[in-house]
Amino acid sequence: MILEKKTEITIAIVKSAGALALKFFHDVANLNVERKGHQDFVSRADKEVELFIRAGLEKAFPDDGIVGEEHDTKTGNSGFTWVIDPIDGTTNFINGIPAWTIVLAGVCDDKTQIGIIFDACHDECFVAISGMGTRLNDTLLQKLSASSLADGSVGVGFSNRVTTRGVKKAVGKILDAGGVFHRNASGALSLAYVADGRLLGYTEEHMNAWDCLAGQLLVAEAGGGFEIQSADAMITQGGRVVVGAPGVFEALIAISDQAYAL
Repeated sequence: MILEKKTEITIAIVKSAGALALKFFHDVANLNVERKGHQDFVSRADKEVELFIRAGLEKAFPDDGIVGEEHDTKTGNSGFTWVIDPIDGTTNFINGIPAWTIVLAGVCDDKTQIGIIFDACHDECFVAISGMGTRLNDTLLQKLSASSLADGSVGVGFSNRVTTRGVKKAVGKILDAGGVFHRNASGALSLAYVADGRLLGYTEEHMNAWDCLAGQLLVAEAGGGFEIQSADAMITQGGRVVVGAPGVFEALIAISDQAYAL
């Protein structure tokens, strides 16, 4: 099946999942919430939204593999794998903050081919297909043009899989370079904002594949800078993520290299 048709089908699945997530979001007082680690939560909504997406994918693409944050991996035989984050920004979600998103990436031949990030609260669906640009709803995003860290804000993420040392250094170096940092507790949504030019860039010492693969493709297809990585390796072990408008990407790489050095 061609990528455009796969994308059309998965957009519908993700948007339906967004409607389900919104029902949970409007009734957060009755969610069962578990703590997985420092600032790392999972709710009934995360689990049920992922199951909903999995069911849709399995019906549409029964031979494809599926990797999700909350449930076991399904091994496929088509060479195509879907990577799901049912709700990125769960801390926001369970506290009633409308800064969370549903994330789906399609991976084949060690590269991300499809990226979808859906902000259900604001009905913003960011979609990228490899080689075909990035769209916000039906509008093709313009190429990114920022030239200095002083031109806006840089998203900075934090993972409980690393110490706080790196993120503290990164924030300090961004400020020293004349920039300002932004954190909304949803790395995927921040990556989408980079693709749309709302943020100059984004840096995080370690992200899981379900948080970042879709967003990295969004930025790349919008003309932004990104680190070339093995999608398969990211699925198995995660890694550093740095993206940015062409004019600031190299500066963010330098800051990240210095901040996250051992």
